[in-house]
Amino acid sequence: MQIAPAAPAFAPRPLPARGGVGLKAEHYRTILETGPDIGFFEVHAENYMGAGGPPHRVLTAIRERYPLSLHGVGLSIGAARDLDRGHLARLAALIARYQPGMFSEHLAWSTHDAGFLNDLLPLPYTDETLARVCTHIDQVQTVIGRQMLLENPTTYLAFAESTWPEVAFIAEVVRRTGCGLLLDVNNVHLSAVNLAGDAAAYLAAFPLAHVREIHLAGHAPETDEADRPLLIDSHDRPVDAAVWQLYADTVARTGPLPTLIEWDSDVPGWPDLAAEAARAEAVMAAHAAGGADVVAR
Repeated sequence: MQIAPAAPAFAPRPLPARGGVGLKAEHYRTILETGPDIGFFEVHAENYMGAGGPPHRVLTAIRERYPLSLHGVGLSIGAARDLDRGHLARLAALIARYQPGMFSEHLAWSTHDAGFLNDLLPLPYTDETLARVCTHIDQVQTVIGRQMLLENPTTYLAFAESTWPEVAFIAEVVRRTGCGLLLDVNNVHLSAVNLAGDAAAYLAAFPLAHVREIHLAGHAPETDEADRPLLIDSHDRPVDAAVWQLYADTVARTGPLPTLIEWDSDVPGWPDLAAEAARAEAVMAAHAAGGADVVAR
C-alpha cells in the first residue's frame, strides 16, 4: 500500500536542545496569534493520519514556525504479529510531509489478533521478544528512511519469564538496529518506585550516548492493595520534584538535549505549560554554565 506524501513539503529542521511541549487544541489560538518562544512542539502521529482538514491546517502553520517532534503510539513495536503495513505507510507519508526533527515510538505492544488495544502494554524481556522488536524497528526505519527513537516504558509489573534486564535489553536493541533512544525520565522514576528499584542505578547503566530526546511528565501517586506506593503515568500535573532531580542528574551527564513536557490530561493554560518547558531550559542552562542547582522550587 503506497500513500503519496501531501504538500506542502518542508525542509528538514532538527530539534534544538531546548524545552518543548505537546501541541494541544486548547492552545492553538495563543500559539498562532502570539508566536511564543518555545523550542519545539510534539504531536502524536495517529492524530494526523487523515489526508487534510483542520488538524493539518493547524499543524502546517505550526510547522512553518517551529520544529516538530512526531511521537507514535500505535505501531505496536513489540506485538507478536506483523506490523500494520497500512499504518506504516501512513506514518511514512506523514514524516515525508512534515519532516519532523525526531520520530519516536514506545517499547510496548497494543495490537492483537482481535484488533487494536488503546493502551501501551509491557513486554517480557526474552530472546524471542528481542528478535521481534529488532525486526520491527528495522522495518520501520527502512520504510520511513530515517532513524527512529525507542522510548523506555513505564513498568507496573515484572515478567517472571524475562531473561534480560530492561536496560541491557534496550542497549542490545540499539546495537542491533542502530535506532536512537527517547529517555522518559518520569518513566524511570515510576518504574523504580513501582518495582522497588533504583532509578539512579538504572540511569547509570542506560546507554545515554544514544539518547536524542528526553520526556518529562507528571504522575499520580496511589497505593496498591498492600498499601505500597504505586505511581501512575497520568500526564495530568506538573513534573514531580524527584523527576526534576533525576533530569538534572541526567543532563549533567548528557549535556542539553531536546526535552518535552508531556501534559495530556487536565491540560493547563498556556503560561503554566510554557513555564514547565522554561524550567527544563533553566536546568540545561545551569549545567552548561557550570552546574548551578536550579531544581528546587
